[in-house]
Amino acid sequence: RVSFDRLFKFEQDLAEYTGAPYVVVTDGCTHALELCLRYDRPQFLAFTAFTYLSVPMLMHHLQINYVHTSEDWTGEYQFHGTRIWDSARRLEPGMYRPGQMQCLSFGNGKPVDNNRGGAILLDDPVAAEAIRKMRFDGRDLTIIPWVDQQEFTLGFHYKLNPDECIR
Repeated sequence: RVSFDRLFKFEQDLAEYTGAPYVVVTDGCTHALELCLRYDRPQFLAFTAFTYLSVPMLMHHLQINYVHTSEDWTGEYQFHGTRIWDSARRLEPGMYRPGQMQCLSFGNGKPVDNNRGGAILLDDPVAAEAIRKMRFDGRDLTIIPWVDQQEFTLGFHYKLNPDECIR
């Protein structure tokens, strides 16, 4: 039996720190962005050209039309036309913006200097529940053992190992 107590505790601690009502931890920021985009399904958006290569590659993968802007950014930037933010280089107390989805990145040189990881800050309980299931193969982690779960939703293997939450 796998215990997800460490994962849930990390999500609660991060929510308290950032002021977000809900936090969904993922294995990286790009996957956090992907889950938000899959949930909200934008058809077109605009974002800074000064981002990581994985971001435009993600747009191609999801077949989302986009344009680049020339805006400079520090810490985070918004995907214009959405409620989604790439907050890969920001982590501060009370940073959560109500009504938004802010995607964090953990890794070398990031505010959480961990091996890897990411998180989504949000206040939409329906989206939080759906994205939690999406990040872990469509599973509801409150149902243990998983074979007792009767229905599965579209899911991906974008989970952060509970042991990594301790680091």
